[in-house]
Amino acid sequence: MFYFDKRVLNFLVIILLTIATFWWTFSIFHIPFNFELVISVILVRIVMSLLIFNDYSISWSKSSQKTFIIKSIVYIVAFLVYLPIFYGEVEIALLASELFLYLFSINFIMYLYYYFINKSRVTKTKSVVVYGATKAGVRLETEFTQTEFKVKYFVDDNKKVQNRSIDSIKVISKEKLKEMVKKVKFDLLVIAIPSISKAKIKDIYNDFEGCFKEIKILPSIDEMLEGKDFSSQLKNISVEDLLARNPKDLDKQKISEFLKDKVVLVTGAGGSIGSEICRQCEIFGVKKLIMLDHSEFNLYSIVEELDTIEVIPVMQSVVNLQAIENTFKTHMPDIVIHAAAYKHVPLVESNIGEGILNNVVGTKNVIDTSIKYGVKKFVMISTDKAVRPTNVMGTTKRICELYAQNSNGNGTDIVAVRFGNVLGSSGSVTPKFKAQIANNENITVTHKDITRYFMLIPEACELVLQAASIGSGGEIFILDMGEPIKILDLAKKMIELSGNKNIKIEFTGLRPGEKLYEELLIDGSDAKTDYESITVASPTAYDLDKLNQDINELLVCENKLKKLKEIVPEFNHQLN
Repeated sequence: MFYFDKRVLNFLVIILLTIATFWWTFSIFHIPFNFELVISVILVRIVMSLLIFNDYSISWSKSSQKTFIIKSIVYIVAFLVYLPIFYGEVEIALLASELFLYLFSINFIMYLYYYFINKSRVTKTKSVVVYGATKAGVRLETEFTQTEFKVKYFVDDNKKVQNRSIDSIKVISKEKLKEMVKKVKFDLLVIAIPSISKAKIKDIYNDFEGCFKEIKILPSIDEMLEGKDFSSQLKNISVEDLLARNPKDLDKQKISEFLKDKVVLVTGAGGSIGSEICRQCEIFGVKKLIMLDHSEFNLYSIVEELDTIEVIPVMQSVVNLQAIENTFKTHMPDIVIHAAAYKHVPLVESNIGEGILNNVVGTKNVIDTSIKYGVKKFVMISTDKAVRPTNVMGTTKRICELYAQNSNGNGTDIVAVRFGNVLGSSGSVTPKFKAQIANNENITVTHKDITRYFMLIPEACELVLQAASIGSGGEIFILDMGEPIKILDLAKKMIELSGNKNIKIEFTGLRPGEKLYEELLIDGSDAKTDYESITVASPTAYDLDKLNQDINELLVCENKLKKLKEIVPEFNHQLN
């Protein structure tokens, strides 16, 4: 019955409007009303409405620009059908004039219907400024008509659209908004640019922090859900948005040349870094990806994500040398990226033997096997905690760096890449802080002065691959992490972004092996590369036979801390 009623309404509009427009047109041309012509045109228009795009079923209350275009196409096609029939009997100018009047009238009536049906009856109590006079911004403004929010201004950096208006809403510049917020307090700022860079988000936030009660943002294009209103997908700005750095010298062409059509093996493939490396391998078109991890759940999770390349999941521990050899022998990788490691400082402090076994022996196994089976390039993920380490985890990673540097030159180019904390990783403070905020708990910070370097996981992994692509073997590459960030400031910013003013910060004291600040260089010297974001640490010579002997002794000795100190003299263990 619903569709029948809609057809009847549509046909009544066609009949009445066609009669009206022809009556007006015949009057203008001073021609007597031609009933035969009008009835014929009505019949053709009804038929076209039935046949083309299901025009008869279009909902006027949800019309859009596309709806107006469809209506125009339907009646232009009808015009082309009846034009030859009456050619010579009636002036073409008369038929064309009536058509344009009809198109204007039908679309105008439809727009009026749409406007009055959708005109919000909700009292507008909150003011909104939309940053971005884009399609997304316009759509948001339309959606806000049904809510308590009223869009006061659009803001856009494009000077060509500034001082114009959209639906009678003025488009202003960022500078103009800065002047206005000194006098007027708006409720909400919405950043409505799905393709916006993290750096731009940070700039806008810094400019208008405290000027609005809330600042929200549309998700990126990749994150947006199809079929859902944009207004329902608005999210709060995250600390990741504000701390993202987006290295300007990222060379994707170089990374592509390094990875494309290669057989790549990633250890620790289910971890925070390893899984993102796997995603990048898919993006850059590796021929085959062998994903090795000892965690069943982590491995399953990343396997489920990748579907455009050949993926081989291998559930193994890097400590199992025979199993590792079998994997290499079966798949013969061109490139190995070693991300498997125990990275949580307090846990390794409580499990020194396991930390040494997994980090040192595991790395040694993968390096030795890579050399044995002719891997072209081996890349080890290191950490800033390896620099003048104060904990066992950092010391084991320093030993791994030494083994990597001094094993180079046996047919496999071996490089290491050293960087600091990555936001959102399993060992990062940000997931912990987010959980505490979500549970309405106070945030716990170990020390008011503690600082760390931070980088987003995708940024870090892209730079890891870029560093690997330029390495010739023996280098320890260092990623530019920017300036260190105080964890206290990070906690304050996350509380501020959450909007929960009841959450406090508690200081718990430094944990075993934890130091106030991290370093990226041991001796303060480094060498430049072609990229500002990547430098090279000075090499450290260590006789490989001696290092192998030291590692063997480390595994069996009772005082492991003493032996670690012998291998890494700069190790200054802090029990706190």
